[in-house]
Amino acid sequence: MELRHLLYFKTVAELLHFSKAAEQLHISQPPLTRQIKELERELGAVLFHRNNKRVELTDAGRFFLGQCESLMQQLDRSKQLVRQIHESVSGDFQIGYISSTPLTSLAAILQQLNRQYPLLKTRLYELSTVKQVKALEAGKLDVGILRAPVDSTQLKITTLWQDRFTWVRGANSAYSLDATALARTPFISYNSRYAPYYHQQVVACCQRIGFTPQVMHECNNMHSILGLVESGLGVALVPSSIQRQYPYLNVQFTELTDNPVYTEIVLAHHRQTEHPALASFQILSELLQSPT
Repeated sequence: MELRHLLYFKTVAELLHFSKAAEQLHISQPPLTRQIKELERELGAVLFHRNNKRVELTDAGRFFLGQCESLMQQLDRSKQLVRQIHESVSGDFQIGYISSTPLTSLAAILQQLNRQYPLLKTRLYELSTVKQVKALEAGKLDVGILRAPVDSTQLKITTLWQDRFTWVRGANSAYSLDATALARTPFISYNSRYAPYYHQQVVACCQRIGFTPQVMHECNNMHSILGLVESGLGVALVPSSIQRQYPYLNVQFTELTDNPVYTEIVLAHHRQTEHPALASFQILSELLQSPT
């Protein structure tokens, strides 16, 4: 039995038509018919019921088709692995991301990346923008999902999406979103040393609305910020896409309408990186560009 026997059988079995199968295989029908008969003789089984009007798979043919598809898939996978071993697409791929990254979309990217590079091990690190920039510059990360601005000439930056800020309060909160009231309201935000750019953006946004926030609680990840908000300890300004990531939290979101302010999410990698999986990750990162 040769590989062409499997290919010829699979094509006829899928089309259930010898003439169409021969045309698709770019051969004439008589040689195709001979190859199928040779295969049936070797297997000792009839694979097709055929007459002048139709072609049907026998029970043995249906079983063999399933086996044939598995063999072809295994062959394709083996070819892919051989190419990847030859191209050294294995080892680790280090990915940094901020805590507001849509994790469902990131997981979809990793699933597709795994199908392309099954030998590749992805390492995920939730890090602030500042820490990601340092790690990318030092070669400790291959790619990062972070928040602009990124102050580094060593990194190449690609915009993923513009995320609008929105208010978040506890579901039963009595906190008012009036600027005068907000000036006296406990505020929850990132630690200014952990995420200085984000902190600056939030303060600038509040000042644009007409007040200076009284930051009473600082955290180093988005889930903690929302957890404190849910507990009624204050209000926060967060990216709008966050509300789709934590639907189980008992909080309410209110869009900024009068003075909308946006934060930019970007993809970054070192300009000199040569990791072979980077190009695929950049293409797949389009899945991150529409969190809304």
